[in-house]
Amino acid sequence: MDINPAFSFTLKGQAWPGFVGVASGTFGYAKEYDGLSDFTKIGAVFTKAITPEPRLGNPPPRIVETPGGMLNSIGLANVGLEDFIRDKMDFLRRIPSAVVVNVAGALEEDYEKVVDRLEGVEGIWGYEINISCPNVRHGGMSLGTDPRLVEQITARLRGRTTKPLIVKLSPNVTDIGDTASAAQNGGADAVSCINTLVGMLIDLKTKRPVLPLNTGGLSGPAILPVALAAVWKVSRRVKIPVIGIGGITRWEDAVQHLLAGASAVQVGSGSFANPRLAEEVHEGVLEYARSNQLKSLADFHAMAD
Repeated sequence: MDINPAFSFTLKGQAWPGFVGVASGTFGYAKEYDGLSDFTKIGAVFTKAITPEPRLGNPPPRIVETPGGMLNSIGLANVGLEDFIRDKMDFLRRIPSAVVVNVAGALEEDYEKVVDRLEGVEGIWGYEINISCPNVRHGGMSLGTDPRLVEQITARLRGRTTKPLIVKLSPNVTDIGDTASAAQNGGADAVSCINTLVGMLIDLKTKRPVLPLNTGGLSGPAILPVALAAVWKVSRRVKIPVIGIGGITRWEDAVQHLLAGASAVQVGSGSFANPRLAEEVHEGVLEYARSNQLKSLADFHAMAD
């Protein structure tokens, strides 16, 4: 597609071909959607989380439907760093979308290993740092719940790459503005806002939680209001761009994210039901902009203010 700079998301002088990304964990390694989605309308593919070693993930069942959404307990299942480079990057290099690798781990050193190894790999636009991982060194506490740890891991990775560095924020905190500020202080170029919410469903027959690990991550239409509130708050707390995620199943939802202060959006679990959702969001937002005489993504923010 023809890239309109006014409707492209840019970090460190590097632009997506558009402003709509597909969220980590909902689009596989992109090849899974080959023939189902038009990659020329997808600005960025955020890969499944990559850890140094392969991970089998959590025991099944891993996904359960909820009213207005779904719970997942995938457990960061992935092919591991070396298999990702060998088996997945060839296809990812050939698509027109920017490739953003989601980086995860149980220790700060795991994040460093992934970024260090990927620095020499062709075709990677940037990194999204998954700070919702349980941190072994700190008793299993999620990295993303402690602003001090967020700033620390961001700074450590900032010193290892000149590529765009995006920190994915957890909503399961007292004040998401604090963790956003910590990411900014650590050198992040942008934040993704938000990851899934902690949720639970209980089976009335067994009288036990449906998911083997009891809780999982809630996504889908139900979390749209929570995501919008987080984008609104974070975009007014930090100076770096905010990428809005959460509850986007129609282009109208994406417009709300942009009006709340997002500079780009990611489509998540909505892609499971509609593999063409990202391109429909792209076209719908552009039509909304035309009908409202908005000349750039920045004009959405002016309307919100």
